[in-house]
Amino acid sequence: MTRSESPAGLTPAQLEVWAAVATLLERLPAALDAQLQRDSGLTHFEHGLLFALATAPDRTLRLSTLAGYANCTLSRLSRAITRLENKSLVRRETDPSDGRASLAILTDEGDKKLRQSTPAHHALVEKLVFAPLSEAQTRQPGAITRTINATIDPAPAWTPPTPEG
Repeated sequence: MTRSESPAGLTPAQLEVWAAVATLLERLPAALDAQLQRDSGLTHFEHGLLFALATAPDRTLRLSTLAGYANCTLSRLSRAITRLENKSLVRRETDPSDGRASLAILTDEGDKKLRQSTPAHHALVEKLVFAPLSEAQTRQPGAITRTINATIDPAPAWTPPTPEG
């Protein structure tokens, strides 16, 4: 295959875009994990779980719902919840409305850890994702990724709650 040929029928322009997206998918999570691990002892995944719980009613979600939000298996979620339980950031309880289901509940210590870790995390997101872009460009990744996500799975994805006011 010559340098100008592309496997699997992608055009050179598509391959260039795909290479950029694939590189972003590798680099951004690593950068976010490194900062959170260094500053807070959390992975980006764990921080996301704490954030989802903090924004849920009563800081509580069924594990199955949380797994859907995190786009992970119940097994992966259970391991992460166990790590967070060991740090006293989350507790697990049986759902009183359905004894077959378990709830994840953000503890006061978990809320404190989230509040402590979020400013530096958001500062890094601002630096890496938003600062290099113009105002018009900042809207494009959201629209593009929502379209791609809906193509992958039409089920609604988690979105942050809108501020009350």
